[in-house]
Amino acid sequence: MFDALEVFTTVSIGLMVGVELSVAFVMNRIFHALPDDANQQAHSHGGRMLGAAMPVWYISSVVLVAIWAVAGWGDAGTGLVVTSGALLIVSVIMSLALLVPINNRGKTWTPENRPADWKQQMQRWESYHYGRVAVIVAAFAVLVASLV
Repeated sequence: MFDALEVFTTVSIGLMVGVELSVAFVMNRIFHALPDDANQQAHSHGGRMLGAAMPVWYISSVVLVAIWAVAGWGDAGTGLVVTSGALLIVSVIMSLALLVPINNRGKTWTPENRPADWKQQMQRWESYHYGRVAVIVAAFAVLVASLV
């Protein structure tokens, strides 16, 4: 049962990292190649769609890692699992403090009501997102290292 928890948690977090890497390095580049109205609408739609899914994924990841840490307490890799969990908590705090406020504004924008500085706000979101991606990649790497 513990092995299944390790596999499920690792795959779940790995997929989350993959989605966030895709947003950072694929989707945003595609959006930027579009005309302004389509770019902004794509960002708004992405904000609504991923804004609904990702909080559940992030919190579930923290919970799964916490269960893993408790269930495996005393094992050789527990310190790394706890470190991974701490990094995931940092990513949740970053999300709530930095990214969610911008996303909540952006997901309501249309070409008719978007603010004049919408591109600057999206650039700020992307900068914060790169930082968050770095944190969750580190969390994933540390979690995988706990398996060896």
